[in-house]
Amino acid sequence: MHVTSRHLRCKPLGSLHAVRRIRRATGLTQAAMAEALQVSPSYLNLIERNQRPLTAAIMLRLADRYDFDPRTLTGAAPGGGAEAIRRRLSDPMFSDLDIDRRTIADWIAGAPEAAEASEAPPEQPLSLEFSLPVTEAARLQRFPILAALRLTRISTSAEEIRWLDTAEGALAAEGLLVEAPKRGPRRLVGIAPPVAAPWHPGLVAPPLALLGPHEIPEAAEGEPLTPFAAFSGKRQTQRLSLGEAEVQASLLLGHLRSVAAEREVARLVLAGPAPSVLDLAQRLAAALPLIPPSQGLAAEALGLATGQAPKPRRRGAPDTSAAESLEAVFTLAIGHLLEVALYYAPIARAGLDSEGVHQLRVALRRLRSLLKVFRPVTDGPESRALDGALRDLLKLLGPARDWDVFLAGIGAEMAKLSSDDRRMLSLLRAAEGDRQAAYQALAAVLDGPAWRLTLLEGLNFLNGQPWRLSADAEARTRLDAPPQGFAAMVLEKRWQRLCKAGANIAAMAPAALHELRLDAKRLRYAAEVFAPIFPAKAARRFQRRLAAVQEELGRSNDAAVARDLMQALERDQDRGRAWAIGMVQGWCLARSITDRDGVLAAWKKLLAKESFWSAD
Repeated sequence: MHVTSRHLRCKPLGSLHAVRRIRRATGLTQAAMAEALQVSPSYLNLIERNQRPLTAAIMLRLADRYDFDPRTLTGAAPGGGAEAIRRRLSDPMFSDLDIDRRTIADWIAGAPEAAEASEAPPEQPLSLEFSLPVTEAARLQRFPILAALRLTRISTSAEEIRWLDTAEGALAAEGLLVEAPKRGPRRLVGIAPPVAAPWHPGLVAPPLALLGPHEIPEAAEGEPLTPFAAFSGKRQTQRLSLGEAEVQASLLLGHLRSVAAEREVARLVLAGPAPSVLDLAQRLAAALPLIPPSQGLAAEALGLATGQAPKPRRRGAPDTSAAESLEAVFTLAIGHLLEVALYYAPIARAGLDSEGVHQLRVALRRLRSLLKVFRPVTDGPESRALDGALRDLLKLLGPARDWDVFLAGIGAEMAKLSSDDRRMLSLLRAAEGDRQAAYQALAAVLDGPAWRLTLLEGLNFLNGQPWRLSADAEARTRLDAPPQGFAAMVLEKRWQRLCKAGANIAAMAPAALHELRLDAKRLRYAAEVFAPIFPAKAARRFQRRLAAVQEELGRSNDAAVARDLMQALERDQDRGRAWAIGMVQGWCLARSITDRDGVLAAWKKLLAKESFWSAD
């Protein structure tokens, strides 16, 4: 084993884990390096993510095979610190190995500033909750993946939980409930997290407080608490081995009851190191209808008792007002948009309300825009993989939305103009048939693995924070800094691009107007993310005027999309349909000309308004 001067110039682990740097420098895959180090690929992945410390054995193998220098370990690194390394040197394994212990001791003595901390940082555990059809619950326990990973036999116990509130619902009005399991103390739980909280789908929240047997929460104002809903069933728990990590899988299966209604429920909670939990979730979701619930069990119990459908905890654009750093803006926005998408997915799946697929697509588009906005500080393979998954999913959802827009807009107007024309009515019936087919395809997508895995890809990205592992010193400084400077730079750049693109707006062809609309949308999505951190009044005025421009440009785009849809309906060689298609296409062309006045008026108002990011 030897040390070269090259290793003394390694970057500190704050920018990139030492093991990952070695692997990348040698051009090895995780699987290849794991084999060389005699560990599993999953365990190596945990090391590279700072989820596992470097053991003495692994440090020795690194030194032997790759000239690894322990002086590159900072006190904050897994296995770093003088005492941590010395403890590993006392391991009996060293007695049987042909190494120079004094050399390693010299490494420690020669770099005391890099070995200040004595312990590796604590692991970052994660608990994720998933819902699945009750019919699939029994299949889950026999699923080959779980059977292969099982460390212990499945432990089954009876589970009973009651939820309590005052007769007037005083706790629920404050977003609180008392949860009383049959075993264990009562606890105060939140129905939903605060809007500004760093929350995301499936995250299991700890109780807000443990309560004594007779303790009444202050929000109840001393009123007695009575049960309004209960769960009874069983809990099946098993420990699973994922390489060197361990994950606990707990399945809650039974009946949720209130005075008014009853339903079967199945919830799966995976708890353990974040990478392992997410890895297992992705494996299961690839074959099972496993997805984070849109609400927790307490909220579902309240909804069952009151007869109210679940309401979205988050709507529309992300609320980043609580963010104090650029990275906080990024993570708050991702969690927000993932939850919005999760809420609207079943509405889109049902196909009863066109707003469902619309809001789902908008949330996914906002996510893609967010990844591009933050690319200067968060770019990497993981970010681009998520962007690609979102792009592919959006393509699958597009046809249903296009037919919705056509039939509710241009199609409805044509129906009024030609209410007694059989040719037009036949065309619109054919369009409705294509819409139904598009929704059937959409349902297949949302029922299949594509949607589940895309959502989990987002959760993996959010929890893993891969941008932190690859960020250089400049990027880390920008991520930790207040967000206003970065926001102003991004918004000004997109604003100047929009102004340049629209300089000759009066003479633009429809194709150029479409590109201008995309530039306006890019600015709008970026403005939505950053607006909450700037003066509200100026931000709202600018956003309203920008939205007006986008809406006017959207009318022209709707006409262009309608013409494309008509081409899809030309499949039948029917003269009556050909006439009706020609009528629609001609009407669209005429409207694109008349709509230009609205575009010009909205554009003029936008240019007259000062940008909010430069306002005092």
